[in-house]
Amino acid sequence: MATVQETFRNIFKIHELRQRILYTLALLLIVRIGAHITLPGIDTTLLSEAMRNQSANSLFGLYDLFVGGAFSNAAILALGIMPYISASIIIQLGGAVIPYFQKLQREGEDGRKKITQLTRYGTVLISALQSWGVTIHLMSLQVNNMPIVPEAVRGITWTLSTIVLLVAGTVFTMWLGEQITDKGLGNGISLIIFIGIINRFPFALIDEYRLIAAGQRNIVVEVVILVVMVLVIAGVVLVTQGTRRIPVQYAKRVVGRKVYGGVTQYIPLRVNTAGVMPIIFAQAIMFLPSTLLSFFPNNEFVASIAGYFNYTSLVYAFIYAIMIIFFTYFYTAIAFNPQDVAENMKKQGGFIPGIRPGKQTSEFIDNILTKITLPGSVFLAIIAVMPSFIAKFGVSGSFASFFGGTSLLIMVGVALDTLQQIESHLLMRHYDGFMKSGKMKSRRS
Repeated sequence: MATVQETFRNIFKIHELRQRILYTLALLLIVRIGAHITLPGIDTTLLSEAMRNQSANSLFGLYDLFVGGAFSNAAILALGIMPYISASIIIQLGGAVIPYFQKLQREGEDGRKKITQLTRYGTVLISALQSWGVTIHLMSLQVNNMPIVPEAVRGITWTLSTIVLLVAGTVFTMWLGEQITDKGLGNGISLIIFIGIINRFPFALIDEYRLIAAGQRNIVVEVVILVVMVLVIAGVVLVTQGTRRIPVQYAKRVVGRKVYGGVTQYIPLRVNTAGVMPIIFAQAIMFLPSTLLSFFPNNEFVASIAGYFNYTSLVYAFIYAIMIIFFTYFYTAIAFNPQDVAENMKKQGGFIPGIRPGKQTSEFIDNILTKITLPGSVFLAIIAVMPSFIAKFGVSGSFASFFGGTSLLIMVGVALDTLQQIESHLLMRHYDGFMKSGKMKSRRS
């Protein structure tokens, strides 16, 4: 078996793979640079002080984790890729209930291009709405009665220019993600979220160290909590990686002198077919209430409603969990269609022993998929809301968010998917991969 060092040397021996890796790293570097370019007209000194005063347990703090600190920097890429994900969710939901979108999905490549175009238009619309909310939020921030957006700067010109810059930043980030997917390595959208989460790790460690040094945290308690979190998440990951195999018998067919079929194959049904997408989808939807509430920063009634959507509230955790379960089933239905599987089996002369081909086979597969998806969706929901409860035990919000189920699952899922693509490139050129069998398991990212 090749050593890890030999594998990495082999990676850079392949010209195409080397170019893809360098191209991906270059575009991700651009994303990180854009996350530190502050919007014009903002007092950066007051901004850093105001953002320190904001609770990491709020949804704004969680949003900042997904965009790698760009929101707390009031950067031109402050919205990150989340408006694009929200638009994708709306389009995909529309494909389940709106005949027009269903028609586009059946038109093949032309329909896919049209859906991509509509998703981009939706991204611009959603990012414009969120940008407007961000301008209101920024103008409401003060430090010692000194606004971070000076009175001399405020006005319709500043508001419009800020909205334009934020929308342009989102469109640019979306374009970078598509370029990584097409010409780089891995899923560009997922990698942008991945690099943003990784970027916050040193800051989470520093914040936690300061609290421990000040005597506000007990290091023994935190270590125990983190060990429990990691063990629970590792157990859930193992469970959700499980599969249920359905035997398929292919009847013998004689064509000339050749015999086809007569063998038994298996359909692997995963407990978690959707991977980490339900968490990303649900989190993108949960950011929308905070966007709408940001339009009324000084309204007491709105502030009371916002309390229910606090990152650590039980209402937030319940709604978030329900949405993850829903999106797990929804994304599984998109990724795996029992009717298509049953139809293909029937055309190839295959059948499940004891089950009639056609409709009964489709219903049988759908029934099993529904049953095994339920525990997978519940486990995803549990580890996703875990940081909300861990924060109540004294762990800081930024640290709990980073080591919570959402962040860890996204990081593990994206990393495995990217490594699996590298593995494929190595095996195609007859190099040993990271695993001797060449069958590294990846999560759909």
